[in-house]
Amino acid sequence: MKALRIAASGMMAQEMNVNVISNNIANMRTTGYKRQRADFQDLFYQNLRRVGSQTSDAGTLVPAGVSVGSGVRTVATPRIMSQGDIEQTDKETDVAVRGEGYYQILMPDGRTAYTRDGSFELDATGTIVSQDGYALQPNITVPQNARDFTISQNGTVQAIIGNASTATVLGQIQLARFVNKTGLEAIGDNLFLETDASGPAQVANPGDEGYGTLLQNHLESANVVAVSELSSLISAQRAYEMNSRIIKAADEMAQATSNLR
Repeated sequence: MKALRIAASGMMAQEMNVNVISNNIANMRTTGYKRQRADFQDLFYQNLRRVGSQTSDAGTLVPAGVSVGSGVRTVATPRIMSQGDIEQTDKETDVAVRGEGYYQILMPDGRTAYTRDGSFELDATGTIVSQDGYALQPNITVPQNARDFTISQNGTVQAIIGNASTATVLGQIQLARFVNKTGLEAIGDNLFLETDASGPAQVANPGDEGYGTLLQNHLESANVVAVSELSSLISAQRAYEMNSRIIKAADEMAQATSNLR
């Protein structure tokens, strides 16, 4: 029976939905994480009586046809790139982006990755790096004898070197923007890669028109809302159960038809 295949596609779709929701919940405390959602489309239809077809020589038309769908499929799992809450950490190398923009990270293979995770560290040479040791771009190095390390809202990195009385500019943090943020490819470790769908990175200083500003000693938390995710989980569970009942009902109907023979 067609109902078996239709209900099976519904169960597969809701299984994917639950997978997406579970990943959101698992990353509730992941810095800069952007939640996903599952989007679905109905499958093609078999037209048993096409709407608008002619029913007589007088030209009368069918006002509503007869068509049977084939089920559902998962078409996309886009990320919701909304701003997460800003939380204070009191760590001088923690920096949150308020507004649009991604930090640029140099990967070991030479590619540039992008992230909203501003939990930076200093490596053995004083270079500002990510939690995995990948250098922030443009490269900024803090001397060992530096003190009063600060990062301004517009991304200027300064520190007082040695016995100097005034601060020295050590570098400039820049942010990247994309025409289609949802088109970025997630590769794990809080990193994204540019794709043809995202468009090329547009780089500028924080605070420039269309770009966010930086906030030192703070981090952006995940934009996952627990209540919403639990509500979506319950809905997905109910939909899965209803599709499983359809399979059971279709099987019982097929058995009844077989017994008639």
